[in-house]
Amino acid sequence: MPSSGHRLRDVEHHPLLTENDHYDSSSSSSSEADAADRVWFIHDGCGMICAVMTWLLVVYADFVVTFVMLLPSKDFWYSVVNGVIFNCLAVLALSSHLRTMLTDPGAVPRGNATKEYMESLQLKPGEVIYKCPKCCCIKPERAHHCSICKRCIRKMDHHCPWVNNCVGEKNQRFFVLFTMYIALSSVHALILCGLQFISCVRGQWTECSDFSPPITVILLIFLCLEGLLFFTFTAVMFGTQIHSICNDETEIERLKSEEPTWERRLRWEGMKSVFGGPPSLLWINPFVGFRFRRLQMRPRKGGPEFSV
Repeated sequence: MPSSGHRLRDVEHHPLLTENDHYDSSSSSSSEADAADRVWFIHDGCGMICAVMTWLLVVYADFVVTFVMLLPSKDFWYSVVNGVIFNCLAVLALSSHLRTMLTDPGAVPRGNATKEYMESLQLKPGEVIYKCPKCCCIKPERAHHCSICKRCIRKMDHHCPWVNNCVGEKNQRFFVLFTMYIALSSVHALILCGLQFISCVRGQWTECSDFSPPITVILLIFLCLEGLLFFTFTAVMFGTQIHSICNDETEIERLKSEEPTWERRLRWEGMKSVFGGPPSLLWINPFVGFRFRRLQMRPRKGGPEFSV
């Protein structure tokens, strides 16, 4: 076992902190202690607009399905069954969206590239480590820096503006569930739109909906376009995410053609590492691990921050 001085010389050969960093290790420990007490939220204008648009589009689809197609239907059980299915899918989709957006994707503690921290790692002579010059942290293997989150993210797959967050090690399962439930609800909405058009053409347009025929047609056309776009996007994303998980390769690693230096977890091992445990209904439950606590506002430099 080499001495700490030996390890420090190896570290100092590749300086981790510059003179301009001025990092205080005590502030890091306190911030890390409070990390679990804060709701993760990215203050990005484009991301917040995209997230709000996602919710509004889902609410619009629910409005058209419920008030334009199902409630005016004369078939009671048809309305009840399809209403329950669609609304359950919508709730699960929006819950998965919230979990993806408000879950820390695996951010590396900012500013931990200190000599004290390096000594605690017990590095071997000649062992190579990497420091992110932007957030002054030690980059773990497979971590990448996100310019929008302004943090290094473990197993970062990509930054998605529609969930206003990075998709990484800790929230990938929720992103997969979000794409799956949106795709399923889009297919369901498209099927209901087709049945509604057939019903209105065979019968009277004034009887198949409580809205006027022109308004009904416009609402259904917009819902069909939304369903097609949402299904295409989320189905492709769902497929690529499952492929990446089964091959234990993030989208960034695939695009950069990075050679794997880690032991890959292929197929079911990769799925179990992301969704947790053997296959079960918990895999498709976005509420797993959720703990509701009182929401507070804590004053911080640069503006207030939500905390729980």
